[in-house]
Amino acid sequence: MKNLRKIISAALVIVLSLSCAMLFSSCGKTSDIALITDKGNIDDKSFNQGAWEGVLEYAEKNNISHKYYKPEEGSDAGYLASIDLAVKGGAKIVVTPGFLFEVPVYEAQTKYPDVKFILLDGAPHTAWDKEGNATFNTEANVASVMYQEEQSGYLAGYAAVIDGYTKLGFMGGMAVPAVQAFGYGYLQGAEAAAQELGVEVEVQYHYTGNFDENDTNKQTAKTMYQNGAEVIFACGGSVGKSVMSAAEEAEAKVIGVDVDQRKDSETVITSATKGLGSSVVQVLEAIYADKFDDYAGNTTFFTAENDGVGLPDNFDRFSKFTTDDYKVIFDKLAKNEISLVRTFDVEDASGYATKDELTTNLSLDKVSVTTVQ
Repeated sequence: MKNLRKIISAALVIVLSLSCAMLFSSCGKTSDIALITDKGNIDDKSFNQGAWEGVLEYAEKNNISHKYYKPEEGSDAGYLASIDLAVKGGAKIVVTPGFLFEVPVYEAQTKYPDVKFILLDGAPHTAWDKEGNATFNTEANVASVMYQEEQSGYLAGYAAVIDGYTKLGFMGGMAVPAVQAFGYGYLQGAEAAAQELGVEVEVQYHYTGNFDENDTNKQTAKTMYQNGAEVIFACGGSVGKSVMSAAEEAEAKVIGVDVDQRKDSETVITSATKGLGSSVVQVLEAIYADKFDDYAGNTTFFTAENDGVGLPDNFDRFSKFTTDDYKVIFDKLAKNEISLVRTFDVEDASGYATKDELTTNLSLDKVSVTTVQ
């Protein structure tokens, strides 16, 4: 009987230990740095992975405890619950990747004034009311980090046209500011290259309304390829997987987003990247060097000037666009010699700009846009 009790007790210990590991709860060892994932996974080849790689780089180099938490549900309440769990688990710094954390961090920043938050791609605010209003406030324990996606998008569009592609596609996820900026920059880069080469460029422009890998998004990409698109800028997290699948079948090309996605598919010629990992590292360095005031309570933009955006330094999948070409155009962006439109007023509440709005506000002449519904 005693042996049976020992066996049962040992089994319970194993089960409880596994439960703690699987749920990333506050069981056992505490962590100083925590990252909360959004709807995706830590290996999503996009925002979560890029931010987590920054945490890993800094924490492992400096022997600082760290872990990530995946919310049980993708909602404000679900994200806040994971923040609660991370703080209970000892986190003194919480990294939140993406605009979906804007409302949860707004709540958490006053709930946990002694915890420092790094909010990527967003600024804390209340939930939007029925009239479309919200209260924005970034407390002194929050670093709001954003990126000039229009510069990264510009580089992608410019490179594609210089390389000889004149029939382009854009598949954005939701029409949030970051995705809009990527798309607007993409069109402006294509326009600049078209002007330089004296060619006409056609662009099919579409928002999926989600960031998912699904059959609908694959079919949309497939249709765009059938309608002539040679390369599609897949700018919507896991939407890119759907586009890559369609590109493989169509023997066409893809431009990735956020992180270098060339390893995900032979169809990816380049990616419009953000320095997700490097920006996380820079803010963590500031925190541990008692220089958090450089970021505290403000929104800091990472740009070409501080290597916050760009294309991966590998151009072997281009036939004409070279490293030297890239350095020239990137240097102009870094020196602010190229002025870009990041945002403009869109009449439709969805944020979906019409062909005329895109053409007028982005001063398109050589680029002809067709909006795909």
